[in-house]
Amino acid sequence: MKVEKRIKSGSVTSTVPDISKLLEQYGSGPVQFTGADEALYERHLVFDNVMDEKAIGARERFEAIARSVRDVLSQRWVATEKTYEQENAKRVYYLSMEFLIGRSLANNVTNLLLDGFTKEAIKEKNLDWHELLDQEPDAGLGNGGLGRLAACFLDSLATMQIPAMGYGLRYEYGIFKQTIQNGWQQEQPDNWLRRPDPWEVARPYETVEVKLNCSFEVTGGSLRAVTGRPSTLIGVPFDRPVVGYGGKTINTLRLWAAAAQDYFNFQEFSSGDFVGALAETLEAESLTRVLYPDDHTSMGQGLRFVQEYFLVACSLADLVRRFRANNQDWSALPDKIAIQLNDTHPTMAVPELMRILLDEAHLGWDEAWDLTQRTLAYTNHTLLPEALEKWPLRWFELMLPRHLEIILEINRRLLDEVRAQHPGDEGRVERVSLVEEGPTKHVRMANLAIVGSHSTNGVASIHSRLLRTTTVKDLAELFPQRFNNKTNGVTPRRWLLMSNPELSHAITGAIGDQWMTDLSQLKKLKPLADDQALGQAILKAKRDAKLQFADWLKRTTGEMVDADSIFDCQIKRIHEYKRQLLNALRIVVLYNRLRDNPNLDMAPRTFFFSGKAAPAYRLAKVIIKFINNLAGTIDGDPAMRSRLKVVFLPEYCVSLAERLIPASDVSNQISTAGYEASGTSNMKFMMNGALTIGTRDGATIEMAEEAGEENFFLFGLTAEQVAASRSWYSPQWHYENELETRTALDLIFSDHFSRNEPGVFAPLRDALLTDGDYYMHLADLKSYLLADQQLCELYADSAAWSRKAILNVAGSGKFSSDRTIAEYAAEIWKVKPCPVD
Repeated sequence: MKVEKRIKSGSVTSTVPDISKLLEQYGSGPVQFTGADEALYERHLVFDNVMDEKAIGARERFEAIARSVRDVLSQRWVATEKTYEQENAKRVYYLSMEFLIGRSLANNVTNLLLDGFTKEAIKEKNLDWHELLDQEPDAGLGNGGLGRLAACFLDSLATMQIPAMGYGLRYEYGIFKQTIQNGWQQEQPDNWLRRPDPWEVARPYETVEVKLNCSFEVTGGSLRAVTGRPSTLIGVPFDRPVVGYGGKTINTLRLWAAAAQDYFNFQEFSSGDFVGALAETLEAESLTRVLYPDDHTSMGQGLRFVQEYFLVACSLADLVRRFRANNQDWSALPDKIAIQLNDTHPTMAVPELMRILLDEAHLGWDEAWDLTQRTLAYTNHTLLPEALEKWPLRWFELMLPRHLEIILEINRRLLDEVRAQHPGDEGRVERVSLVEEGPTKHVRMANLAIVGSHSTNGVASIHSRLLRTTTVKDLAELFPQRFNNKTNGVTPRRWLLMSNPELSHAITGAIGDQWMTDLSQLKKLKPLADDQALGQAILKAKRDAKLQFADWLKRTTGEMVDADSIFDCQIKRIHEYKRQLLNALRIVVLYNRLRDNPNLDMAPRTFFFSGKAAPAYRLAKVIIKFINNLAGTIDGDPAMRSRLKVVFLPEYCVSLAERLIPASDVSNQISTAGYEASGTSNMKFMMNGALTIGTRDGATIEMAEEAGEENFFLFGLTAEQVAASRSWYSPQWHYENELETRTALDLIFSDHFSRNEPGVFAPLRDALLTDGDYYMHLADLKSYLLADQQLCELYADSAAWSRKAILNVAGSGKFSSDRTIAEYAAEIWKVKPCPVD
């Protein structure tokens, strides 16, 4: 009854903070945010655009609001940096090739506690808040979970008042904009910086010089390295504010853009070669033009190699400059700086920091190596061999010869140590070596990261265990004290408070609002799992989110979905091991069941897929094509209407996830066990009350432990079973002995879903049967279908469903990025909060 009263009374509605007090806290002075000619919004609207206000469009209004918000936070941003300098606090520097930050306006407004006030001001001006939010493109700074995790970590670092800075690259173009034509993925340029970005601040007086033993030229529209011609690139920093919840701390994300030294060939220009006169500038700027250049060519791989070094060289020069401003003793480096390498991409930080300490600080090898190891820490994000980067040794020789000298000396000392501990074991020596022998020698970047740092962590319990016992077993035995686990987390501010206000309201009504900065408070929901009022509030929040998503989808795409159907989702990068194909096979089996028995009692289902395939990943593109053809075939069958629907949502991004995740009933986390490092979308779905159908893989294992396995729908082989059956597994057996499996595959291969394109899905036959079904789709299909049946039976009982949804939300408290960052801070970085007065 107590919960019922609080929810019904509306007493949980947050009071709008006094705007004058907030502006005073942020140091904004007496100026108004809006509502007067001299207010921030009105001045930006007119003076930035130099137009009559009536002629100004939605994009310009978005920019005016965003710049006004930036004005509000600017003094606090300056105060944060000033406090760190005055306190000479130890800082965390988070190096990542990706920061998938999404849109910033709503997030910054939420974290500054300006949400209620801003929306009220927008309403008074008869503006559409959602239309304004849609004017902001998702920042094209990342692709998948790696970049989204980095963004969540920055949010938590600022919220927890930890001195930190993120370092990345300022890509002008994101990975690509995905469109679908005739079922196939098409890639279009993602020019997210086409319009001015109101959040970034250029710092042209803090540039960094990066010297290379090569230069670049544009040939046939592509950038390629020219060896034997040394050059200097200029790293220009662009800063973005990272607002902690409550606006107390505002950290910085610093992104580097590449430029050439001031250069203009007047002779070439005068003779009419206008492009040649600017060639050096164009070539340099191309370095940070695109996130993930197409790396199926040697040229694309080479560009990626230089991008990684450029990030490292700029960032280390910058943080060393900041360190030296307050510290003359190099021995204090690990006491003042913690550098976290987000996956193998920034591993060149190991030889680069050694180069700085040896060649610029003039330290001896032993001292330099000790400082390097104690300063650097490495997060591994994958068990996939192709993601454990290996760069041709020849590239180091041609472009970074000094770094190669350092790497080879590190390797010599490492191998001497291994031989001393394990005499005669040359197999072990070969496996731990930083250099992979062969016709073309390669530098193993993961090995270098492990050897050159004091900490190597995985991102889920199973991932960390497999990393130690399988992937880098020899190195883990050599340095056992360095290996640890830090299970991933996500920020509840963006992924619950901002994305799902209805559910947030229900939670706050039941347990108060402390969960926003201490997600472990959600465990207080567990005793309330059978509370009728809370159950109804949870169901209503889900229903409202589904209606809002359905309305948005219809308005933006014309696609109509039934909000009364089960929203069943799988949203992630398209890859064989993530097994979107297994999900599609499940749908084909359900489709066959309805064809065989149109009166079958089956709840209406809407299956959502979203994700991008790497441009050169042919099979992933075929899987997208199959999902779209499956959708089209089902849509074209009158018997399936109001029973089954499949929707592939193109251009998956943070903004799409913020809409779809709150609306989802079911979360598919169905990777082949032992292949998913952690996952973070799984946590977002759980936090938003979706139930998970999944394998025992990544962080899903820990999620089920927290909520109780009985509240998950787990199926399939374990990682141990996958490994043990690898040598004898036969997909043909499943084809021959499981009727529904065979019927589904026969239907696909009969061109039922490709009548106008016969044979287009032959690659699926090859992957699933001819080539041995490496990711064991058929081994898990029957188990998947049984779990799916249990899920549907539960959905028919709304009270039982809401009970499990509440227990899932209650169990999601562990998966806050605040908890993860607290563990990094205490156990790896040894860093403490530095509050800003």
